[in-house]
Amino acid sequence: MMEERLASMEKEVCRLRRYSFMLTLLLVITGLFAFTRSGIERFREINVERINVVEANGQLRMVISNKSRSPENLFYGKPLNPPIPGGTRPGMIFFNDEGTENGGLVFTGAADSTGKYQAFGHLSFDQYNSNQVLYLSYQDINGDQKTGLHIDDWQTHPIWPEWRAVYKKAQQLPDSPEKEALLKKLMVPREGVKAVAERVFVGKDDTKTAMVTLADRMGKPRLQMLVDSNGTARLNFLDEQGKVTYSLPK
Repeated sequence: MMEERLASMEKEVCRLRRYSFMLTLLLVITGLFAFTRSGIERFREINVERINVVEANGQLRMVISNKSRSPENLFYGKPLNPPIPGGTRPGMIFFNDEGTENGGLVFTGAADSTGKYQAFGHLSFDQYNSNQVLYLSYQDINGDQKTGLHIDDWQTHPIWPEWRAVYKKAQQLPDSPEKEALLKKLMVPREGVKAVAERVFVGKDDTKTAMVTLADRMGKPRLQMLVDSNGTARLNFLDEQGKVTYSLPK
């Protein structure tokens, strides 16, 4: 009698095993079919620290992340030398077809224990194999604000990563006339042209003056259209030393 019960129990266990296996297999197939049927999923809400947007071949095109998971600055898919570490830029970082960072949208804002605050918002687009040349920026350091559209010039040779590496190395040299001369040479590689210069600014400064400023290749303002905080409008022409040579109204 006992042997018959044991045999019956063994058959039942085998049957349950087969049932469990078939059910598991069915669930796996159903899950795979659900994710491959259309390639599109819909969520009501999702909490995530980082999202990598990639091409079909895995090429990184955009990273959306919190502060701690933000990516380092990449050039052809590799970190710059010296590297610019990640973990500092919450927002979105863009990458071109070659895996080089070419812009982004980042933002911060916080007050310290004394109540003083800093806030920053920045949407930028980079020159090919270089740094940002078109950007919208909001900067507020405890009420000292500058907000506007910036258009910069960056030299095309040497390219920005190479120039930056040499400049960073020069900055680490002991203070001396030779160091200052080298830094000046790097910033002004040829007469009348800076390695980087702000050419256009449209926005508002810390005096609440709305302005359009046009600068030369050295980044020196040469033409300004201003409306100050009192509503007074003025058009200024400036020389290389920043002196107003002609103004309207006179």
